[in-house]
Amino acid sequence: MHIASPYLLFIGDATDQFAIKMARGVADWRPELCIGEYSIDGCTVTTGLEKLDIRQAATRGAKSFVLGFANSGGVLDKKWLPYILEALDNGMDIVSGLHDKLSDFPEVAAKAKAVNRQLLDIRHPKAEFITGTGVKRSGKRLLTVGTDCSVGKMYTSLSLEKSMKKAGIDVDFRATGQCGILIAGTGVAIDCVISDFLSGASESLSPDNSEDHWDIIEGQGSLSHPAFAGVSLGLLHGSQPDALVICHDLNRDHMRGLPQSQVPSIEETIKLNLEAAKLTNPNVRVAGIAVNTSSVSVEEGKTICARLSEQFSLPCVDPVRDSADSIVAALV
Repeated sequence: MHIASPYLLFIGDATDQFAIKMARGVADWRPELCIGEYSIDGCTVTTGLEKLDIRQAATRGAKSFVLGFANSGGVLDKKWLPYILEALDNGMDIVSGLHDKLSDFPEVAAKAKAVNRQLLDIRHPKAEFITGTGVKRSGKRLLTVGTDCSVGKMYTSLSLEKSMKKAGIDVDFRATGQCGILIAGTGVAIDCVISDFLSGASESLSPDNSEDHWDIIEGQGSLSHPAFAGVSLGLLHGSQPDALVICHDLNRDHMRGLPQSQVPSIEETIKLNLEAAKLTNPNVRVAGIAVNTSSVSVEEGKTICARLSEQFSLPCVDPVRDSADSIVAALV
């Protein structure tokens, strides 16, 4: 899936920053891909980008109208359809990370056909995948894995890419979730791939490359999460990682959404992921630990990371607060 830039980020009447995580992610990491944001009356949050309406954005060359909000169930409220139709009339493709498909709304499908624009449902990949082969590919790969879901795997991956580019390393971020795809402009929503084809889709995401090239593959789920271990395992096998970075969120007392499930230790997480990854790459190693320390002060976060670094003899950082430079230095 390829998304044309620049984007106009539509955040509707959102009142919660978490509700616009799609828009915030691309505004944080790829502001150069964005023309601005479009909100309506009642909106109390912002990405920090310039506020534009649809016509203004079109005049400036916007090519994609991005539904930059999320909601429980991923439902596309019909109140947004007039804005979608207006964007189509102004020459933009429509991009959605919701579960509801744009093409399931007859008026949207008809308008897109009439004006020859694309409807891009990030959560519904159209590509046909084959089953995984396990055949070794050229180039190098790093996969972010986690003790739980939503512990910072995407932000860690993007931080690693940023540090590697700064160091002059040939590197690409490979997106596997709807937010990552919007940031990268391409990718596979891996949690929407039929289970038999997970590892094959992961292989296609990171094809053969030059020997000094690194692909940083965005991880999903957790091998320790009863609901989402499957997608994590498929990514591990298909990406054939040469290196893993373990992602962890401080002060989480149970697995996300499952109060009865305990968060595994970092030690357990390393063991589980190395064992699974060795099926397709026996030489895989752990390159570092990335900790989300936002629940404590900066100073306390640094102390915790230093302690973990000493315990595991690995670089350990909060990649958002401290950058991922030390992990990259150890990796290369």
